[in-house]
Amino acid sequence: MPRSFAAVLLAACLSMAPATHGAEAPVPKAALDRELAAIAADPGYPLAGLSVLAMRGGRVVYDGQFGRRRIDDANPANDRPVDAATLYRVASVSKLVTTLGVMRLVEAGKMDLDRDVSDYLGWRLRNPHFPDDRITARMLLTHTASLRDGAGYFWDRSVRLRDVLEPGGAHHGEGAMWAKNAPPGAYFSYANLPWGVLGEAMETVTGERFDRLMKRLVLEPLDVSGGFNPAEFSAAERTNLATLYRKRETLEGRDIWRSPDGPWYAQVDDYAKEPPIPRAGPDYVPGTNGTLFAPQGGLRTSAAGLARIMRLLMDGGRLDGKPFLRRETVEAMLARHWRYDPRTRNGDRRSEEGHANLFNAWGLGNQHFLDLSGDGSGDRLVEGGGFTGVGHLGDAWGLTATFAFNRETRDGLIVLIGGVAVDPEKHRGAWSGLYRHEERILTALWRRAIRGRED
Repeated sequence: MPRSFAAVLLAACLSMAPATHGAEAPVPKAALDRELAAIAADPGYPLAGLSVLAMRGGRVVYDGQFGRRRIDDANPANDRPVDAATLYRVASVSKLVTTLGVMRLVEAGKMDLDRDVSDYLGWRLRNPHFPDDRITARMLLTHTASLRDGAGYFWDRSVRLRDVLEPGGAHHGEGAMWAKNAPPGAYFSYANLPWGVLGEAMETVTGERFDRLMKRLVLEPLDVSGGFNPAEFSAAERTNLATLYRKRETLEGRDIWRSPDGPWYAQVDDYAKEPPIPRAGPDYVPGTNGTLFAPQGGLRTSAAGLARIMRLLMDGGRLDGKPFLRRETVEAMLARHWRYDPRTRNGDRRSEEGHANLFNAWGLGNQHFLDLSGDGSGDRLVEGGGFTGVGHLGDAWGLTATFAFNRETRDGLIVLIGGVAVDPEKHRGAWSGLYRHEERILTALWRRAIRGRED
């Protein structure tokens, strides 16, 4: 008997709907625990520590911790395991969190995304190759401001950022921080330096030091532990802070990867013997060096803390029933502001490490994962595809991180890896521009926690 047009249309729509998960499918926790523990302890590619979290339909359905947050091979009694409170320096995932601070200042009327950022800095910010083109916060947030990392992206408190970026400044050098190939607003190229400029603008319009401003403006209202300055952490936060590791030693300026079964070498946040050194003294003037507290990569927080931020974005700016940002503000932040166009080649899709086609679309301070796949290239997050979303990646000091969620299904994946034992560049992804260990972990979370598969 022929079906009605409505029935045919419904069947077609269902066949085209993305496969996600059974809404009430139980999570095979024991199987997922075993799979992730095996990945973390892989003798050929061990990880120092691992925290993961999965959300299904906006609700946390799995979190797991593996390995150690502090390693002392000489005295194992000093080792500390990873637990739910472990804080990691989350690298570039920090950019997304810093963006929340920017958007709060926009809502407060202290910043405008499309105003010349020079108005906030108090000095004229211009690419000397395109001196008539203004630079805006929107450009900084979308990596289209024509700033590059060629001259670095961090300077200590003795340096003014103005003296780095202005031609003729004491630290401007050959001007490697300025692109010559395209004017501001015209070309995407991932960089860290724009977040230093944003940090300085945020300090200038508020009169507050960036680390303390982010505590007041973002982390405390959201009840997210950690921050951008370990020197001002509580005793509990410092105890819970993960040291990041590699089995890589630096000798005479050369990085040498050692045996996977050899010792771990601390890379950052090793405060077992000495406390962190304050980056800014009481004489620091906010608005002089926005790179000081690393707005681009200096946040320390936990997987649970990132899950609260993920829930906030999923719920349109509200968390636990309390307003934090207006829904239209979150919509503007997560909207697509840049997409690679193969006809005009309007951006560089490579990551900082040179991974091909990893960046294909961008919002304000967040990446859009389009599920594009190639041989060791692309932004696909899980084997076989099927997961698109928004979020951010992180990769520095041995840490690799993923923060990604789908706005329609409200499924999310958070991965924080505290160190790698072998050179990850020799273990690129099989179907993406990620590392192989990231692909394995994300796929395990997707298959078992989101889709509820036992096999």
